[in-house]
Amino acid sequence: MIQLGKINSLTVLRESSSGWHLGDEEKNEVLLPGSHIKTKPKLNDKITVFIYKDSEDRLIATQQIPYAQVFSFANLRVSSIKDIGAFMDWGIEKDLFVPHSEQIGEMQEGESYVIYIYLDDLTKRIIGSMKIAKFISNDHLQVEEGEEVDLILFEESPLGYSCIINGMHRGLLYRNDIYKQLQLGDQLKGYVKAIRPDNLIDLSLQKSGFKNVLSSTDIILEYLNKNGGFLGLTDKSPPHEIAEKFSMSKATFKKSIGVLYRQRKVLIKDDGVHLVKANMSNIDSTAE
Repeated sequence: MIQLGKINSLTVLRESSSGWHLGDEEKNEVLLPGSHIKTKPKLNDKITVFIYKDSEDRLIATQQIPYAQVFSFANLRVSSIKDIGAFMDWGIEKDLFVPHSEQIGEMQEGESYVIYIYLDDLTKRIIGSMKIAKFISNDHLQVEEGEEVDLILFEESPLGYSCIINGMHRGLLYRNDIYKQLQLGDQLKGYVKAIRPDNLIDLSLQKSGFKNVLSSTDIILEYLNKNGGFLGLTDKSPPHEIAEKFSMSKATFKKSIGVLYRQRKVLIKDDGVHLVKANMSNIDSTAE
């Protein structure tokens, strides 16, 4: 079955003046116009294409791959604003339409917004929506505390950032748990810090407890190995300097340096942290 709004693997059936005709195992056909071709296909080849509808409501194939498929979220830039709504660049010839009814506030040309891409029930066309809350739910959670998850930041408040979790749930990343610059639309890895009785999810960008410390020691060791075995920070350094360099809190940094010191991997001096020579395994020996 040819799937609208999805990447399909189809067979090249024949060539015509309009382009190449592709088909699936159920003998459904779709046109791949000559203008949509990256590399000229051969008869009976299996090729990967994305399927959408043109302005005349016909199914069309393209070898361009969009930034996201239907039933998923993406951070997209507005390419133009028209009377009927906004049009977003999503990586293919035809822009993604976001009607006024699916906008929150006034969208601006050139700005980027987190959009949910789906098939409209009435028109069966691919459209986008800014109304993220309609498409995520915490009623039946499929995550657990401590689990690593995929996050998309879609809303900012005084408390922090609301995030889409694994494309299905909503969670909050508190401002006091953030140790690096973030902006709406960022996609990153995070962790489920806590699940409350009402199914509200607290998030973190770091693992909890001692697991976080162990992960942070690897980050610090990697930095030392890549920078001549020296780090110009100590337990007296301002928290913002530590956060800028390692995206971690001062408390985590101090614990991690303590672990490395007890493992005899580093020396702590007045000017900073020095890697013990026996552990300088990643420094390029050819630099001598």
